[in-house]
Amino acid sequence: MKIAVLVKQVPGSESALPINGSSDWIDESSATFVMNPPDNYALEEALLIKEKKGEGEVVIVSMGPLRVQKVIREGLAKGADRGIHIEEDDQIETDPLLISQRFTNVLMEENFDLILTGLQSDDAGMGQTGVLVGEMLGLSTATLAIEMNVLDDKIRIKRELESGWFQWIELPLPASISIQSGLNTPRYPSLKGIMGAKKKEIRSVHASNLSNNERVQSIDSAFIPTASKEIETIEGDADDIVERIVSILKSEIRVI
Repeated sequence: MKIAVLVKQVPGSESALPINGSSDWIDESSATFVMNPPDNYALEEALLIKEKKGEGEVVIVSMGPLRVQKVIREGLAKGADRGIHIEEDDQIETDPLLISQRFTNVLMEENFDLILTGLQSDDAGMGQTGVLVGEMLGLSTATLAIEMNVLDDKIRIKRELESGWFQWIELPLPASISIQSGLNTPRYPSLKGIMGAKKKEIRSVHASNLSNNERVQSIDSAFIPTASKEIETIEGDADDIVERIVSILKSEIRVI
């Protein structure tokens, strides 16, 4: 079985993230970058499937500047077989359609049986890439997978729904599946794996050589919210107080 795992490099949770000079994204110059934590679960699931079947290939696919090769090497150290780096220096994190088109252009050359992604990225958090890539490639798609069983020509998936509900579905392969965090326990790379990763192939593809380069979504302005406090004393009889509280919850706080 040939499995692709889409991995993103994101700023670490302890990185300072000031707004950049043009006020349209964060200033990444001082950030410490790590593998997107939800993608870690997707990688682990791919490795488990390969180990269970006793054969196959796991390919790490990532997009971004040269620094993203660090997370590709991390995936190779954990057991992936090779990597594909889509070289992209422009700021496109906020355009999931363009991101998915870039991935699709590369993935369609490989004929993968299964494409796995984390549920969403820790920075933009849009959660659209796995579904969009699957649709563009004409594959079966599913999200929020918390259990998977790969059969000969299909995959059985347990999905997490709202309010504690779950859903079992069966999809034909090939398929694109978004993995819910907590599905498994991601492994750490071994010393042997780290040394072996240095010899594994990372194929680079420059984004400018791919079709569909038109952006359709961007951020006009990014800012840090200003914290403010306001106290309102509600007076009157019980009916007036209740009516005002309900109005605040519905119209101002918007929780009902």
